[in-house]
Amino acid sequence: MIQPHGPTARQLTFRLFNLLAVIVLMYLLKSILVPLFFSILFSICLYPMATRLEKLKIGKAPAAIISVIFGAIVISAILYFFTKQIISIGSSSGQMIVDRTVSGLLGIEEWLNDHFGIERTEMMTKLQSESGSIAGSVAGFFSGFVGSLGGILANAVIIPIFMIFQIYYRDFFIEFFFRAFRSSSSEKVKETLSKIYTVVQSYLLGLVTVIGIVSVLNTVGLLLLGIEYAWFFGIFASVLLLIPYIGIAIGSIIPALFALATMDSAWYALGVVIWFQVVQFLEGNFITPFIVGGKVSVNPLVSIISLLLGGLLFGLSGVVLAIPLIAVLKVLLDADPATEAFGFLIGEPEKYHLKKYSRLIVLKKWAGRNKPPTPPTPDVHK
Repeated sequence: MIQPHGPTARQLTFRLFNLLAVIVLMYLLKSILVPLFFSILFSICLYPMATRLEKLKIGKAPAAIISVIFGAIVISAILYFFTKQIISIGSSSGQMIVDRTVSGLLGIEEWLNDHFGIERTEMMTKLQSESGSIAGSVAGFFSGFVGSLGGILANAVIIPIFMIFQIYYRDFFIEFFFRAFRSSSSEKVKETLSKIYTVVQSYLLGLVTVIGIVSVLNTVGLLLLGIEYAWFFGIFASVLLLIPYIGIAIGSIIPALFALATMDSAWYALGVVIWFQVVQFLEGNFITPFIVGGKVSVNPLVSIISLLLGGLLFGLSGVVLAIPLIAVLKVLLDADPATEAFGFLIGEPEKYHLKKYSRLIVLKKWAGRNKPPTPPTPDVHK
């Protein structure tokens, strides 16, 4: 009897059930998993610093603590800069932004009325009368944001503790993987761990480099337009690159509204939007592919799905974590022949997949593969 090739329907159902169970478990444990995942990413970034300190005859524990303290100081300085700027902008320009936005909308309405006879709607009348309360809501939003930021910092105390143990116990964890995967060769386990480290570190360092370049480009454009707080808005929009595909587009809205409120012409706001779209085009087509390249080989469709799933599971933190986690998942799937096909599905297509006659190429490539063995022809002469 010829045995079927590949997993059976029962095996596929079992794997899908396991996947669903893992997703549900991750959702239930998100309060623990989110800081744990962030601590792993930060630990990978600080690992080179810890190893260099150890080469200077500093013990493992002090090296881990010094590295984590350095990382905490850098992140705290960045958060302080953003918090101070947000408070300054919210207190000085909140009412102005609302007034100018309402004024711009009323101007559009008057133009529509003059040219097309469209009269003022009740919504616009109410919007104009409620502009003061809207300004108060904007100020309240900024205050609430700063307050929630303090809560985030208070809850993030656990992350540095995780990081210290992860850096200090790193060789202990490596031996755990060798023990957990005894059925695989030690070289295979070592290669997989090395790939995970390389993929995550390359992605994070590449992302920081891209954010730096985009920050400069954004800021230069805002300075040329004469927008106040150019450095803040430029860096803020570039940090939103942590949200792929739409981050910098979202980041252009706030400086555009600020330009609309503080400048004497709406053309400045339009210039901000146009400049940020140009920067987004350069980032997506030239800067990120050149710097990050194929270090994180995940196709855009899977990236978008992972962003949606990460946001559903962990909120904004999940959106930030989605790409590095899916990249690590691809490395793990590629390492096992039983799941290699799923790793292939996550990765980027090859050039021949995008050609005009790609289907013929694929069919020719796989023609004759995985066919059941042909039974021998009986000898009728015997």
